[in-house]
Amino acid sequence: MKKLLRLFLGIVFLGAGLNGFLVIFSIDPWIETSEQAMVLFQFNYLLVAVKSLEVLCGVLLCVNRYVPLALVLLSPILVNILLLHIFVDHSLLPLAFILFIAHGILVLFYKDNFRTLLKR
Repeated sequence: MKKLLRLFLGIVFLGAGLNGFLVIFSIDPWIETSEQAMVLFQFNYLLVAVKSLEVLCGVLLCVNRYVPLALVLLSPILVNILLLHIFVDHSLLPLAFILFIAHGILVLFYKDNFRTLLKR
């Protein structure tokens, strides 16, 4: 199950990141993007930063390297995705919940790697 969730998140974020680069270069994306989300990315530097992190983390998850680091880097992105789809654009809310839950389960699988972060 751990491998399946890791590959699922890796493929989703690798695809979403690459799709975002198509938007940056004014090429029609091959996966439909949320108009409301694109409004939030009015400044290209933010879109480049987020999509670069998504590609990097997607690759790390797919090749099973630095998985805890990838999970930490994806955490704020996933919270933003979930909140965007709860409050602004409900079209992909089920996918946002699935991603959030898959991420949470993976964090539980790797919880020993995070223990030192939560020490007093």
